[in-house]
Amino acid sequence: MSDVSSGRDRDRDEEGRARNARPRDGLGRPLPYGAEGVARQPEGVVRSPEETVTEAQALLDAGRPFHAHEVFEDAWKSGPDEERGLWRALAQLAVGLTHAARGNTAGGARLLRRGATGLTAWREASDRHAPYGMDVASLETWATTLAKEVERQNAPTIDAATNAPRLHP
Repeated sequence: MSDVSSGRDRDRDEEGRARNARPRDGLGRPLPYGAEGVARQPEGVVRSPEETVTEAQALLDAGRPFHAHEVFEDAWKSGPDEERGLWRALAQLAVGLTHAARGNTAGGARLLRRGATGLTAWREASDRHAPYGMDVASLETWATTLAKEVERQNAPTIDAATNAPRLHP
């Protein structure tokens, strides 16, 4: 199938679903075909919760929150039902940090708050405060504080690595 507007064949996976194979930068922004991008996170990887937290933290520390979001998304989609809210909220925090680092202050702040709200709801419903060694209340505070700072600064971008959360205290 061709994308008439660009004159290129559309990127498709084995099942025929659209996939964008363009290289991406560290914040997940598409780069021109042929450009050198960062390695993409493979989709659909089933990891233990501990592996998820470790891999996501390494990506956050490297200033790659978009890629950390994909790791959290895998856990959200493959994990047990009772943990999906946790992983979804963590993915939203990573996407919020991504948007803030890209200069989308309104979207970044909104997603950081949505992730914090999701963590609060999950923590209260599950009565778990430190799943897999993560201090959920501290992550909620980090997200709401960063959301306020992003809005207050109204800066074009923030540094993703410097502002990354600590999943383990």
